[in-house]
Amino acid sequence: MLSEQIQTRINRELKKYPADQKQSAVMAALRFVQDEKGWIANEDMADVAAYLGMPKMAVYEVATFYHMYNLKPMGKHTLTVCTNLSCTLCGAEETVAYLKSKLGIGLGEVTADGKFGLREGECMGACKDAPLLTVNNKRLCGRLGKEKIDQLLAELDKS
Repeated sequence: MLSEQIQTRINRELKKYPADQKQSAVMAALRFVQDEKGWIANEDMADVAAYLGMPKMAVYEVATFYHMYNLKPMGKHTLTVCTNLSCTLCGAEETVAYLKSKLGIGLGEVTADGKFGLREGECMGACKDAPLLTVNNKRLCGRLGKEKIDQLLAELDKS
């Protein structure tokens, strides 16, 4: 069941679309669930589908197509490293290797304390700042090197 807060946020989003196009709010609805719970379970997708009056499979297709949705718990701070061409040419592989080493986890994994999750993602549209990553799909960090990564991890570790 979607919480009252999520329903309120979805209802606000629905005002942006024609009444017969409720499915247009599916991406926002999934984001609201993830913001509240940290990830999106199959049950959450079913609840979103029911709330928006659309097939469960259609919600699942959206959630699995876009890299910004966590379909399993990914830790308090999900680090998503862009591994598309521009970032790869500018050091994304080294960034991923360094993060794996520092965190002691691989891609798609979460640290034992649940603080950090590590994923690779698609182009984030800021190629001039490559290599880059997002923190919880909300904060973009670019021009990454070891020192900048260390600073970021230390900052996130404190929160």
